[in-house]
Amino acid sequence: VQLQASGGGLVQAGDSLRLSCAASGGTFSRYGMGWFRQAPGKEREFVASINRRGSLNYVDSVKGRFTISRDNAKNAVYLQMNSLKPEDTALYYCAADTEGSGVTLSGLYDYWGQGTQVTVSS
Repeated sequence: VQLQASGGGLVQAGDSLRLSCAASGGTFSRYGMGWFRQAPGKEREFVASINRRGSLNYVDSVKGRFTISRDNAKNAVYLQMNSLKPEDTALYYCAADTEGSGVTLSGLYDYWGQGTQVTVSS
């Protein structure tokens, strides 16, 4: 399974971005998909996930601002990010969990994309 994340960029506080993650190989519809992020000097943290049935999880800091979704026909998962804040600045990764659970623990994900940079200026 290969994952290709895209859509990052430099924006101002309050702006929006939509990240995309295209998957190839494997059976995408069976996977749980997650978004994680890592800021400089910090550990990678869970952002959002969607399991194979469409159930969602979010870290508290993004609830109400970020929305994860998937399109199984396109083998893609998205992260719509609204009302961006400087503290959202990080390298964002998408990941696939072949068990389909869409868990929050990074160690349970089997495949990772290369990351896309999101920078939010104040």
